[in-house]
Amino acid sequence: MGNLLAKYLISIVIAVIMAATTAVEGRGAEGPPGALTLPQAVETALRHNGLVRAAGEGVAGAEARKKEAFTAFLPRLSTSWAYLRLNDDPWVYSPGYNLNLFGTPVVIPPGPQVIGTKDNYTWNLEFRQPLFAGGAIVAQYRAGQKGEALARAEDEAARQALVEEVKTAYLNCLKAERLLEVARKSVELLEAHSRDAHHFFSVGLIPRNDLLLSEVRLANGRQDLLRAENALELARSRLNVLMGRGVSEAVALEDILVYSPFAGGLEECLKTARENRPEVRAAALKAEAAGHLVEAARGELFPTLSALGRYERFGDTAALAGSTYRSMENWSLMARADWNFWEWGRTKYRLDAEKARQRQASHLLDQERDRVALEVKAAYLMLREAERQVEITRRAVEQGEENFRVSRERYAEQLTSSTEVLDALTLLTKAKSDHWAALGDYLIGRARLERAMGVVRAP
Repeated sequence: MGNLLAKYLISIVIAVIMAATTAVEGRGAEGPPGALTLPQAVETALRHNGLVRAAGEGVAGAEARKKEAFTAFLPRLSTSWAYLRLNDDPWVYSPGYNLNLFGTPVVIPPGPQVIGTKDNYTWNLEFRQPLFAGGAIVAQYRAGQKGEALARAEDEAARQALVEEVKTAYLNCLKAERLLEVARKSVELLEAHSRDAHHFFSVGLIPRNDLLLSEVRLANGRQDLLRAENALELARSRLNVLMGRGVSEAVALEDILVYSPFAGGLEECLKTARENRPEVRAAALKAEAAGHLVEAARGELFPTLSALGRYERFGDTAALAGSTYRSMENWSLMARADWNFWEWGRTKYRLDAEKARQRQASHLLDQERDRVALEVKAAYLMLREAERQVEITRRAVEQGEENFRVSRERYAEQLTSSTEVLDALTLLTKAKSDHWAALGDYLIGRARLERAMGVVRAP
């Protein structure tokens, strides 16, 4: 009678354990209704992230500087208005003259003669058109073009970095959810086993050591559950911060923890990175812009040519209607050449400084290419390692399930103790946790490799 009761109770325990372990695997891959998708999370983060918005302002500023450089090709217009008040009418001393103008005698007595007015109003309009500046204007404009392209490359780099961060945070949330679910189901199994162990102990089927072991395993499982809950909460908070949401706002995510093999080789990844990585483009643009600034500095060695036009109106009243001594308006055209041929080496030193900056930018470009190549290789090797871990942990899950099945049958035949069944269940739970962690790490590693190649996309 005692053996029949023991077998009946053991069958109940095994049924509960099998149902719970099946529940661990039975989670769907669609997520709750209205779940946040990865593209939606990325879009929200790009819209609210301060660094990305700052990079966008950098693009706007660079575009404005390029337009500013273009205005140097165009004529410049300026105007001015002036009022001059003298303490007395201007005069000159005349010794006196006797003139005959068209048959009419004119006598100018000796003494002071007024030649102007106390009140003098002047308005003028002037334009200046540069004709030649030693190539400096063209070089400055080309440097402005490179500056705009550089700002766009930096903006793209900021966006790609944020997309990687969001994808990593999103996948960490999903991984933490799976690990929490495994930990929760493990506690449920341990609680069921603890209840049955108490019952078996009360009827004398197991020793006290087996009962104490079940209690210790349950306490450890509850600690693991608490850590898993905190890890999930922290992962959700990280994702919320990236999306510009409240740190404790609820998050429901679409489940995308699905394995898909990565087919690219290392050389292909390196080639893609050289062509697409915005940091490499930015470093190349800096070197090109530095070359244009060298040309601009060299242009100061040459004279500048410009054409000037001036229109002026004058009057002894604010109406600018002229005066007795001066006409109302006047205009002039002038060609002008300016050449600063001696400034104690200032232009040479500036040219030397720009050449040094150009060489510096060239060295930094080489350094950036090496850095990106190393980053791609490291990300590629880590991805391949994570890929192997996914396969290893998948086989470990299969082996753990088989181990648990054999232990259950042995336990049903009273060929082993409940400790072996409990250990088998613990190993199976660990194998499942390792598998979800490896799958999450693989997808995160893939996101990092895509970022290292300069190609980011939602999986």
